[in-house]
Amino acid sequence: MNGIEHEAGLEGTPLRLTPRPPLGWNSFDCYGCAAPEEALLRNAEAMAELLKPAGYDYFVVDNGWFAEYELAEGSRYPSVRHADDVHVDEYGRLQPSRCYFPNGIRRLIDRVHELELKFGIHVMRGIPRKAVMLNLPVYGTPYRAADIADTEDTCVWCPYNYGVNIDHPGAQAYYDSWIHMLAGWGVDFIKADDITGHPREIDAIAKAIRTSGRDIVLSLSPGGQTTPANIDVYQQANMLRTTRDIWDNRADLDKAFHAWSVYNEFRQEGFWLDLDMIPFGHLQLWKPRTDGSSYKESVAEEQLSGKGFERMSGLSANQKLTFITIRAMAASPLFMGGDLPTSDDFSFSLITNPDMLACNQNGVMGYKVHAGEGLEVWKSPHRADARQGWIGVFNRTTEKRKARLSLEQLALNESEAPSFRSIWAPRSHVLQGGVLSADIEGDGVLFLHYHYQE
Repeated sequence: MNGIEHEAGLEGTPLRLTPRPPLGWNSFDCYGCAAPEEALLRNAEAMAELLKPAGYDYFVVDNGWFAEYELAEGSRYPSVRHADDVHVDEYGRLQPSRCYFPNGIRRLIDRVHELELKFGIHVMRGIPRKAVMLNLPVYGTPYRAADIADTEDTCVWCPYNYGVNIDHPGAQAYYDSWIHMLAGWGVDFIKADDITGHPREIDAIAKAIRTSGRDIVLSLSPGGQTTPANIDVYQQANMLRTTRDIWDNRADLDKAFHAWSVYNEFRQEGFWLDLDMIPFGHLQLWKPRTDGSSYKESVAEEQLSGKGFERMSGLSANQKLTFITIRAMAASPLFMGGDLPTSDDFSFSLITNPDMLACNQNGVMGYKVHAGEGLEVWKSPHRADARQGWIGVFNRTTEKRKARLSLEQLALNESEAPSFRSIWAPRSHVLQGGVLSADIEGDGVLFLHYHYQE
């Protein structure tokens, strides 16, 4: 079945909203769980200027937008990793925090829409523990929060919510009222977290979105709970995280390669396997290193609020090239994680590169065709033209490797020679006698577009 026929099959389903991998920005890698309104507004303006022309359009506020932090005088960031209090309404639904959104969140949402971007927000599955403690009513029902909460069901890394007892008749009503409220705010994208291991709560959120009266893209996280056994449930959503949190270190490149391989068979039109945000540029602004301390997060703290102190991305230039090539060839959603007003030009040049985006927006998940001597070859065919596509030759070692690969090893037609064009210049390569030769730096990649002449 060709790409056009696949896309026709999306009509009437939520997957019609994402015929290609979504592109956007997310606040987590730079602001963790403490993104002030003014910082978000600056990033929205920068996104409209720097990323929107390349097709990026989802602006997503991650966890903590409801958290009532106690801020030290003169500081916009908390000294703790999570708040002791959250803001809820009379029906136990999370509301924008007074410390970061004193006039509500609609000003931000409206500005994002004025910039012709789409607004996204993070939600944790379940019901706020504060709502249960106060035993607040569930909107439109005779039930109260304590009736529907499962107080034995908690998230190990985020302390704000209890799970919901889906068998209770008030459970779906709670999710409906909450998601419908977000739809009324103008939300276009929901990142639902701590949920991939809870398929019945995925069902509840997906159902609430369908009845909300608004087109909303649904993204499921985290990758650590994701299992192929739940793939049918996951495919109610538009995006599925397949990795744990990805940060700016070499080991996380291996996580991406592993997830790309394991979940390769499960991609379908409109449903995109998400390799997590892009940790390029200026990261973790909300945790400045002020005292020279060597604070180390626990695993739970890192999952909640992000890794490390304020810094520029620790990935080398070669690692960044490999990182973004994986995302392009895997047809992963692309969500920049660095602070847009203060990130570096090289990072922007990679994430807005038109050839990289052409491969990504081709929407065909590449597959591994050869491995040996520390090299891996992945191929992403063009969705509509069998005579062209993309090849990635990845050096999985830290030492320079000399690649000598036959057309057969590249999974290309041996009866005629294709033309190759390198995406990441300068990258020298030679095709002679049906053999592609190139020197590839440690952690580097040879990213090629191939084309057979008519």
